[in-house]
Amino acid sequence: MGDFPLLLAPMEDVSDPPFRAVCKAQGADLLYTEFISSEGLIRDAAKSLQKLDIFEYERPIGVQIFGEDLDTMREAAAVVERVQPDLLDINYGCPVHKVVCKGSGAAILRDPDKMQRLTRAIVESTRLPVTVKTRLGWDEQSINIVEVALRLQDAGIEALSIHARTRKQMYKGEADWSWIRKVKDHPDIVIPIFGNGDIDSPQKALDYRQRYGVDGLMIGRATIGNPWIFAQIKHYFATGELLAEPSLAERARVCRQHLLHSVEWKGERTGLLEMRRHYANYFKGVAHFKPLRTLLVTANELPPILEVLDYLEGLEGREIPADQAERFLAVA
Repeated sequence: MGDFPLLLAPMEDVSDPPFRAVCKAQGADLLYTEFISSEGLIRDAAKSLQKLDIFEYERPIGVQIFGEDLDTMREAAAVVERVQPDLLDINYGCPVHKVVCKGSGAAILRDPDKMQRLTRAIVESTRLPVTVKTRLGWDEQSINIVEVALRLQDAGIEALSIHARTRKQMYKGEADWSWIRKVKDHPDIVIPIFGNGDIDSPQKALDYRQRYGVDGLMIGRATIGNPWIFAQIKHYFATGELLAEPSLAERARVCRQHLLHSVEWKGERTGLLEMRRHYANYFKGVAHFKPLRTLLVTANELPPILEVLDYLEGLEGREIPADQAERFLAVA
């Protein structure tokens, strides 16, 4: 993965194979599946099993699972092992209510003893390298990430990704990376520590790399509609110069790749429906895009969507000329 890997964060309803493919093409070093319910895996739930789809071109790739029952998690690890990912990641950080209310995700931060037991049991039950993604703590009054890191390392994990927010923060407020620095500076920590939270530019990536001493960066929301961020960060690290923002034609080209992967993997109907959430992000800030977006999110067949992307890919520069979108739609 190189000396300083860039990781694509596992994101529910985002980091599926089509999205991972475009991020890999733009320089992501390590990919993760969406997080998968351990209960769903052992009960052969179709949605959970589909999330196990991984492809050779994605490697290295990790499968992330969540749960709170020891036996269930062990059984789920065995299911994951059969698809032969490069690693198994445990989610101890998801803050959403439907996960936390069942004692999973970030809820386990309130019980470090259980977290350690659960982790050790999974490490001992699988041949895969085991890693963890977690948060600083449940809330500001109970930040326990240094203790958690030491316990997880003792349980046998091989790397730890830390989202520098508490569960109570959800995705709001500023991520506090000073706690990640405290983990890195602890003399007993020897496993790689990856930092996550608020990385949204090459400049911030370099600043946080230097200031907090992490072994790599995990990037989540900033990749949505912007898979180029991996290439931009790597270029900035190597040269100190910023790459130009992607042209309209480049945005359309990568959006098309994402769309075609989506249709191929999910089928045309589902693939088209689930791509609708991505168009505004791919063309964020592009003047005069709104009428084209309306077509993209209402079309129920592939040809008119490809026609819009063909039109955008044929434009020069980074904007749609005034009134051209309406004229294109009138002809189309």
